[in-house]
Amino acid sequence: MTDTTLSPASARSAGVENTHSLVRTLNWTHAFWFAAGTPALVLFSVGAIAATAGNVSPLVWTISILFGFVQAFTYAEISSMYPHKSGGASVYGALAWVRYGKMLGPISVWSNWFSWSPVLAIGTGLGAGYILNLFFTADHWIQTWQITLLNLDFLKQGLSLRINSVFVLGWVLVLAVFCVQHRGVLKAANLQRILAITALAPLILIGLLPIFSGNISLENYLPFVPLAHDAAGAPVSGSWDMAGWTVFAGALFIAGWSTYAFETAVCYTREFRNPGTDTPRALISAGLLCVFVFSLVPLAFQGSLGLNGMLDPGIYSGMGVADAMAGMIGGGTVVNKILVVMLILALLLTVSMSMAGSARTLYQGSIDGWLPRYLSRVNSHGAPVAAMWTDLGFNMLLLMMSDYVFLLAIANVNYMIFNFLNLQSGWLHRVDRPDTPRPYRAPTSVLATGAVLGFVNLLLLGMGANIWGSGTLAAGFAVALMILPVFAFRHYVVDGGKFPKQTFEDFAGADETEVKTRAGILPYLTLLAGGSVIAFGYYIAVY
Repeated sequence: MTDTTLSPASARSAGVENTHSLVRTLNWTHAFWFAAGTPALVLFSVGAIAATAGNVSPLVWTISILFGFVQAFTYAEISSMYPHKSGGASVYGALAWVRYGKMLGPISVWSNWFSWSPVLAIGTGLGAGYILNLFFTADHWIQTWQITLLNLDFLKQGLSLRINSVFVLGWVLVLAVFCVQHRGVLKAANLQRILAITALAPLILIGLLPIFSGNISLENYLPFVPLAHDAAGAPVSGSWDMAGWTVFAGALFIAGWSTYAFETAVCYTREFRNPGTDTPRALISAGLLCVFVFSLVPLAFQGSLGLNGMLDPGIYSGMGVADAMAGMIGGGTVVNKILVVMLILALLLTVSMSMAGSARTLYQGSIDGWLPRYLSRVNSHGAPVAAMWTDLGFNMLLLMMSDYVFLLAIANVNYMIFNFLNLQSGWLHRVDRPDTPRPYRAPTSVLATGAVLGFVNLLLLGMGANIWGSGTLAAGFAVALMILPVFAFRHYVVDGGKFPKQTFEDFAGADETEVKTRAGILPYLTLLAGGSVIAFGYYIAVY
């Protein structure tokens, strides 16, 4: 389909805002409320991390959110350089790498999208499970019926594609979120604010009440060592040997998928009224909220449940987390059910956040020539409807997966790839585009720390990905490479080997040949070093 919309530059010169492109209706508080769905991501993996890492899981979450907060300053800087783009940090990072390898840009954009689109499936799947648990016992036929479509044991034992009540109800939930998003970002942002206030309340209560009420036992943190298993597979206290550090790395790896996620606040740069100032404000304010929630909730969760409680299968899968959290604050059956309903709203908040952000990544990737052209189509409300339908179709398949933790782990392999490329893009932009206006400029020391953390994340990837299934690392990289033939067709066949003019409109020239490179071989050495760090982490891991 041919894109007949005006470019943002053309719309500005005409003095109008095109109703068939993304429109500037937001300020930083709107993006903050979208990103406020991030703390609810703790529900996705707090059980899996606790059941895998054991008593050290609160330390895992605290370290991870501090990593994410430092990294956010790099994203704030690079996003402020592109006031006319949507889609998030991967779009801005891709432009730093494109002159050093055309294939690096689409990998960054695709990996970012693939890492966050599954929030739709995982969030609505967990929400459906919470709803079913409210009304039916675990052995009720509505909870137990299942049609297995495909066995995936070659990836992980017991993994399959299936249709059951969780799939059906999850699909209803994701369609409801789609209907809201279809009406435009401003209406969705207003609803998001209401959902956020309702949904964050129980998380804050869960984090604070057990601490102040004295319902936390220090014994539940001891011995403060990673979890291990004996020869028979029974859980035992481990030690800080290489096997213990591997478990710790695996927990840090999976936690990053949740704790780094508030960078979604930069997805709305193209829709901010004042992008230069709104973007960093939204990102940093959302980060502070996440530091609070991601530090306290896992601490209270561990201190209240203890190791035996965390090893319940429902805690690992996530389906039993809401009931466990409700029990942490007491209050009886009615209060518990109210809290579970509020946690369901928290999950829908994350789904709405993900649909808004991931659809804009697809949209901008299409505008910039990385992804298929049809994804740039928007409706009369300014919503990227083609990208949203693509998200829906993709997640219909993902909802069929029987193990959401494994799906999350594969998504996070891609997230770490994107994360590395974008943290390095901070210094690469500084070298190649020193004179490009930066309404927000991160301290150089913080930018350098973010680049180092990019390598730390790759070490966690190499060491810890396969903790979540022996095929996780390989499957994640296979997914990342799937975009290459798609980009090759778009770029070389559809676009004749040239990028659209909009790709570089925020630079002095609108032609890719006018974007100079000054970094020499440093980007290639960086990629080589990154690959070596992954290999080293994989080599030293002990499972």
